[in-house]
Amino acid sequence: MGEREQARHWRYAELPGVDLLRARYIRHAFPQHTHDGFVLGAITGGIEEVRLPGGLVRVGPGGVVMINPDVAHTARAGTPEGWAYHVLYADAAMVADIAAETPGTRGAAWFRESVVDDREAARLILAVHRAAERGNALAADTMLRATVTRLLRGYGGAHPRRTEHGAGARTAARAREVLESRMAAPPTLTSLAAELGTSPFALLRAFRAAYGMPPHAWLTDARVRCARTLLEDGTPPAETAALVGFTDQPHLGRHFTRIVGVPPGAYRRERSTARGRT
Repeated sequence: MGEREQARHWRYAELPGVDLLRARYIRHAFPQHTHDGFVLGAITGGIEEVRLPGGLVRVGPGGVVMINPDVAHTARAGTPEGWAYHVLYADAAMVADIAAETPGTRGAAWFRESVVDDREAARLILAVHRAAERGNALAADTMLRATVTRLLRGYGGAHPRRTEHGAGARTAARAREVLESRMAAPPTLTSLAAELGTSPFALLRAFRAAYGMPPHAWLTDARVRCARTLLEDGTPPAETAALVGFTDQPHLGRHFTRIVGVPPGAYRRERSTARGRT
């Protein structure tokens, strides 16, 4: 696989609602984070290790990783040579629209399995990338719909309804609202717990149960998601860092690169290029 890491995280204007990542990672490790939409990744080389709520999974060539929205997970190389993959980050509404048009699927779009050995699905994901890179809008859209349809028919199901009526769930939701509203100047765990009328330990436990990670990790992830939106709108990285609560541009850069897989400057340039082509 070679020794050099490389990644391109971009958007093809003719595929609205989809981000594309083509990468080879060796030392890079993704910390615990979530996505607003679906992650559909085809492994093309090496081994990727993904830690999900159900445990650690290892995926090799021909394997497809499917991660539902808001599921906390990590990813890293499972072998010294690293791993290579092509990923589709698909908007939840777009996947739901395809599900609604797909015979044999019931309920909201959701994947009941996280990892499958499906070489045809992997081939389709690569085909989406290749068509987009060639500027073939018709083929890219066709392959995208074929990919999502195949995965939904084979591994889809109804969205499991979570029960969030307990006191702990309500406390976690309130804590999340506070962190979102004070992203640039968040309270300490002790202050937040006191404000919500609970103890730091109880708040930490409730937040982990609701969102799969502690409040500080969730806040970093939320800041990066917000930074992505600002960068997509053309906001310079230094200004973006200040707006979302990072100390400075290098601070943003470290966390952004770890979670997104590319530096904020490269991410912004790709979006600027995509806008220029529309």
